[in-house]
Amino acid sequence: MAKATSSKVTKKPAASSAKPAKSPARPEDRFAEDQGDGGETHQVAGDGIAVLTTQQGIPVADDQNSLKQGVRGPTLLEDFHFREKIFHFDHERIPERVVHARGYAAHGFFELTDSLSDVSRADIFQRVGERTPAFVRFSTVAGSKGSPDLARDVRGFSVKMYTKEGNWDLVGNNIPVFFIQDAIKFPDLIHAAKPAPDRAFPQAQTAHDNFWDFITLTPESMHMVMWIMSDRTLPRSFRTMEGFGVHTFRLLDDDGASTFVKFHWKPKAGLQSVVWNEAVKINGADPDFHRRDLWDAINAGDFPEWELGVQLFDEEFANSFDFDVLDPTKIIPEEILPVRIVGRLVLDRLVDNFFAETEQVAFCTQNVPPGIDFSNDPLLQGRNFSYLDTQLKRLGGPNFTHIPINAAKSPVANFQQDGHMAMTNPKGRANYEPNTWAPELGGPREDPVRGFRSFAAEPDGPKLRARPESFADHYSQARQFLVSQTAIEQKHIGDALVFELSKVERPDIRSRMLSHLLNIDTGLAQTVADGLGMQSPEAAKAARPTNLELAPSDALSIVKNGPPNFAGRKMGILVTDGTDAKLFAALTKALDAEGAVFEVIAPKIGGVTLSDGTPLPAKQKIDGGPSVLYDAVAVIPSAKGAELLAIDKPSKDFVSDAFAHCKFIGLGAEAAPLFKKAGVYDDLDDGCLPLASAKDVGRFIEACRGLRFWPRELTVDLDARPDA
Repeated sequence: MAKATSSKVTKKPAASSAKPAKSPARPEDRFAEDQGDGGETHQVAGDGIAVLTTQQGIPVADDQNSLKQGVRGPTLLEDFHFREKIFHFDHERIPERVVHARGYAAHGFFELTDSLSDVSRADIFQRVGERTPAFVRFSTVAGSKGSPDLARDVRGFSVKMYTKEGNWDLVGNNIPVFFIQDAIKFPDLIHAAKPAPDRAFPQAQTAHDNFWDFITLTPESMHMVMWIMSDRTLPRSFRTMEGFGVHTFRLLDDDGASTFVKFHWKPKAGLQSVVWNEAVKINGADPDFHRRDLWDAINAGDFPEWELGVQLFDEEFANSFDFDVLDPTKIIPEEILPVRIVGRLVLDRLVDNFFAETEQVAFCTQNVPPGIDFSNDPLLQGRNFSYLDTQLKRLGGPNFTHIPINAAKSPVANFQQDGHMAMTNPKGRANYEPNTWAPELGGPREDPVRGFRSFAAEPDGPKLRARPESFADHYSQARQFLVSQTAIEQKHIGDALVFELSKVERPDIRSRMLSHLLNIDTGLAQTVADGLGMQSPEAAKAARPTNLELAPSDALSIVKNGPPNFAGRKMGILVTDGTDAKLFAALTKALDAEGAVFEVIAPKIGGVTLSDGTPLPAKQKIDGGPSVLYDAVAVIPSAKGAELLAIDKPSKDFVSDAFAHCKFIGLGAEAAPLFKKAGVYDDLDDGCLPLASAKDVGRFIEACRGLRFWPRELTVDLDARPDA
């Protein structure tokens, strides 16, 4: 850090006798005058450094001192450089989003792989192989910009596609349903989920009275509750979660005929999640865990990819269900209506500036090109109304579309003018339409053929405030989601409900939630009641009885849709001085061949010396690289190194946490002292594989292709014990 400079000031009272302090050396002192093309004079640094200027382009001579009346005098009002600099600093923070405040984004492209020209006139769905620029923002919903990445929360999955006929914003989530059926309840939902207004906590979590009070009074949320209490709200990475358009939309062909559609993004890396205790510790070790993962993957050329799938159906098919396809708390199971893959989304470029792009990007559900239209889903209709208000508040005026990240890449022509920060205004004589001026003066005209047309739906009944009876089944699909999970996933849902409700102080709210669970599954209700130490109440009154016959859907399980290999995942390798060089080389070679990445963790960041004398730098010091940051771990110290690690608390935590979180563990031949001191040596299981020599590497990597060694959880969790 540069040292501060001081100035000696004379004790004479006359200001004119005081000489200005000499400023420290600055790049500006090296400026040389240069003649640019065309004879204009401008300044450049002698060594090529650009000249510092004001926002008006005026070169700055001194950026270290404000303009004063004498060296100890008051700052002068005429100091325009200081005024501009502090003015901009005072306003460099815009209001964060009310929801989805914490986000991260990247650029990429959408490529059509199967034409939908038979059902949609949308240009983006016409030509197989054509690529459309895209920008994708991932986010959490409830927390502030400063909240951690691994909060238990819904994840936003919003895609802006810059099509040849305007921007298409598919503003979705990583969960295909939502808490509420009507947008008028959205402010209440978010108010209830956010920190309580009298105390401003808890942050980025729903484990509190307000949230569960609202939820238990809103039975339509019960399907979503099953999703948010599942591992879907603890994704391992943005790269390993699904995305959904949530609502039912319409596709329109050239004749205006409609086909209903639901949109799905399916990750090529498979579905993956973390466990709750692990998420809590990741938030402490690296609150930017998801951001860093996306940054590292794209920088490494391991570009995240999803397939775009659609569920297409007509009115007759929609009417065949016991539920309503306009109800955003419902899904159409993939076993009933398979997802047709029609394209792929690839993220291959990071943003140049986080604020300019990720923070200022403005999504809106109503941004759809010709050929895509809306259904009467009341939540979607309300979102269409809401988003423009949000952009006006956050981005300062109606011209947020002039910001590059929001600007269409197709031609834009209209008569909208002026307003805050207008970058362009219409050219020509006319600023109204219709007009009789010649084309060069009169501006654009509407096009009945190419222009956007809405589906010609017939009105349906009187104006009133009501819910259709077809929206009334609140428990059947909640049960279907539960029974579609594997045993370990069902356990995690029960654990999550017990944890969340244990933070609720009012017993009546906890009891009310138990009454809803009884309508979903009596076994789950009993598990939660036992975990809370409460008696089960009577079941809540249901508008419709729960359909117990809905078939399980394998598509709803993370474990059943996991990755086929260890590619794209991260191995943590704990080493010490004297670690077997051949073993390390064989392990890292196998990880490279698998398409995985690894990090070396050592007692000191300077690294270690392997058994053959090779120096090996470390990526992490042991107390800065806990095992929660890795998908699997290999512990391969030397004999002396293992004895030293055995007295180190972070090293013991590295082992015990990896074991508790059901990760696959590779044990070096000399690692036993550390595992004994960590208290897990006597409990080693089939998820702990020997790494005594290079020949053991293949079997270890093969085992790591599984998500976790889930049988272990039943032995390390008190809630799994029947006698607890």
